[in-house]
Amino acid sequence: MTNQELADLIFPNITKTPSDYEAMYPDRNLSEGAKVVRFAPSPTGFMHIGNMMSATINYVLARSSGGVFYLRNEDTDQARSVEGAIEFIYHTLNHYGINPQEYEFKGKTVGNYGPYIQSERIDIYHAYIKYLISIGKAYPCFLTSEELTEIREYQSKSKKRIGIYGRYAKFRDVSNDEAARRIKNGEKFTIRFRSEGDFNKKFVFEDLTKGKIEMPENDIDVPIMKSENLLPTYHFAHVVDDHLMRTTHVVRGEEWMSSVPIHYELFKAFSFKMPKYIHTSLILKKDGDTIRKISKRKDPEALMFFYEEKGYPALAVIDAVLTIANSNFEEWRTNNPLKPFYEFSFSPKKMSSSGALFDLDKLDNISKNYISKMSAEELFEQYREWAKKYDQRVYELINKYKDDTILFLNIEREGKKPRKDYENYSSIFSKTWYLYDEEWNRELKYDFGKINNKEEIVKIMEEYLNNYYNKDDTEEEWFNKIKELCEDMGYAANMKEYKENPEKFKGNVADFTTAIRVLLTTSSMTPNLYDIMNILGKDRMLKRLEIFKNNY
Repeated sequence: MTNQELADLIFPNITKTPSDYEAMYPDRNLSEGAKVVRFAPSPTGFMHIGNMMSATINYVLARSSGGVFYLRNEDTDQARSVEGAIEFIYHTLNHYGINPQEYEFKGKTVGNYGPYIQSERIDIYHAYIKYLISIGKAYPCFLTSEELTEIREYQSKSKKRIGIYGRYAKFRDVSNDEAARRIKNGEKFTIRFRSEGDFNKKFVFEDLTKGKIEMPENDIDVPIMKSENLLPTYHFAHVVDDHLMRTTHVVRGEEWMSSVPIHYELFKAFSFKMPKYIHTSLILKKDGDTIRKISKRKDPEALMFFYEEKGYPALAVIDAVLTIANSNFEEWRTNNPLKPFYEFSFSPKKMSSSGALFDLDKLDNISKNYISKMSAEELFEQYREWAKKYDQRVYELINKYKDDTILFLNIEREGKKPRKDYENYSSIFSKTWYLYDEEWNRELKYDFGKINNKEEIVKIMEEYLNNYYNKDDTEEEWFNKIKELCEDMGYAANMKEYKENPEKFKGNVADFTTAIRVLLTTSSMTPNLYDIMNILGKDRMLKRLEIFKNNY
């Protein structure tokens, strides 16, 4: 039996050839230098921060070069697929504005190089596998799972390389007639690539991040089609898909670096041009005194759920990711505060080769900066959208007190140096809760500091509200009245005088305003007291004073 006859026996219904598919998926008509990149996650788990870095880099490469960014669903490992993972991938990309130009989702296909779901490309893979069998570069392998386990255990104990090569490739040289007999008898088989490499020889591979690397040739007969569902393995699907979709650059984690010899040989077997590779470094985390790889099991921030649930602005997360992806991004952002992130010229050479340290404190600072630049109205809408999804109680309160909330969020916001209080939307309520009467009444705990006598505090507040308060006062007029009341009650309105003769006074103006601040908010650390008092108004302040008198 010839190789072609064996190929026809295995794939009797595959009539298209690689030449047919080459014609169906021609080179893209793009300008010189345009990059064609893909985000190709597997739905075997939910999107994580490593996926996010890969997607963001790909998007920047495509947008900055006038190229194409497409999404491919690599679902060949169907036994490990997680329900909802695909939907979350699309949701996450949409949430962060990293929108692919070509994709397939819920029956809708956009683009001319699909299908973009690997399980729907099975006939394409079979055509290329059939071709390899017909030219003697692939063969059916009948090793059972028990035999494979036995080989793997022996190699492991003997400290040999793991894989099917040399004498372990039991069915590599079986005749086509014998292979056909086994197939006709119903024996299960996989298709393996017939490697021609020599592990003792080297080839030079150039990674755009790590530079030129000398690697041993592949000599392992890797499986390229599984027995259980006839789907291709990752290695084979990667080669066929990235060739036919005309991918120019492949961005993937450095854990795939060890697979380069396999991919190099597979591309060579088809005479395909190999795409350029950007192997990204591991994302690391500082854990006490040690630095380790971020873990989906240990670290909540490893999964993209975390950032939405906390309410980080999408652009802040993207900037944090690009900060660890390229050493010069932070400087670029400082010089280009208003430019969209995709105008940044990403350079693989500026990626850390030792690992990218992802720091939540750094993200918090970036996020605080973004939030400080929003208008109060914009921040309120973002805050409300977050609360509607993640905190119904907060959602109800801020809707009830919408105007007050916007006024509070606007305190010290419109100046040259706006306050940077909020690292994410979920942190806002913990710093504004006292604005809402229902929350303020719930559990009152005061820490007044120097002025802690109840009668004195009540007197201060009553004197101000009954004899000095005017809702139309400017901040300067308000503060002058506070100082006047200070002096009337035996406190120093002038800090210099107080420092020179502290024994002459009951306290100073700072102590005085702290007493008012704590009575109204329970906190000594708040935004501008004048603004807070204006938002509350006289009636609500009187009510809080009455509650204080009855409960403190």
